Amino acid sequence: MDYPGRVIARGEADAAIVRALQQRLAELGYATTSPPGVFDRALASVVKLYQTRHVDALGRALTVDGEVGPLSWASLFGGTLDAAAVARGAGGGPLPGGTTLRERALRIAIGEIGVREVPVGSNRGPRVEEYLASTGLGGGHYWCMAFVYWCFRQAASEAGVANPFPRTAGCLDAWNRTKPIRIAKAAAVANPALVVPGAVFILDYGDGNGHTGFVRSAAGGALTTVEGNTNTDGSNNGIGVFQLDSRNVMKPNLKGFIIVP
Repeated sequence: MDYPGRVIARGEADAAIVRALQQRLAELGYATTSPPGVFDRALASVVKLYQTRHVDALGRALTVDGEVGPLSWASLFGGTLDAAAVARGAGGGPLPGGTTLRERALRIAIGEIGVREVPVGSNRGPRVEEYLASTGLGGGHYWCMAFVYWCFRQAASEAGVANPFPRTAGCLDAWNRTKPIRIAKAAAVANPALVVPGAVFILDYGDGNGHTGFVRSAAGGALTTVEGNTNTDGSNNGIGVFQLDSRNVMKPNLKGFIIVP
């Protein structure tokens, strides 16, 4: 069954969806005493039990909250994963050239994995300062968005086209300047298949602070990303360029995605 485009939780009004969920849980050995088509406390407890024992499409533990969002839905129903995105990006090597500018930019970003600040913790270093210089800044500034912009600039130069990505080192500035090619978090939760390799995610921590990077693969709302100015723990002011498996479309401070054609 296809993901219904919203988080399914206690009080869900669509009985058909709840019955499908109950049937699937029962097939997997998680029968419930809840009346057919009713998402009550008992069904929420069964969902929690399932979540404690299963993982998302990237093998990460599910959030145990008794609600069925895109990650838990994909784990339960399997066949509703974003198969096209998985085939193009999940768990593999660099994309073979890329047919769109965002795919070219992603390939370039993947090639930068392993870059580190010099000295560590300084927001400086030969490569880091090259990223920053592409946006008109010198060393010492946060550089996650400068990394994204630099990758798009390199990709555009390689393809012999104008760079459509805004020249900025500010995550929220980039978000505000890309309205025609962005999707909000709500749209990504409703339809995780909208999030494609090469999409640029935007996190908003408030007070003008943010973080960004590329989506390398997307599977049922679970994301593998390539990010600059981060660490293995997903820091928004880290020491280098890393591939991470810690992001998903349900992340509380996710603002949305910029998707360059």
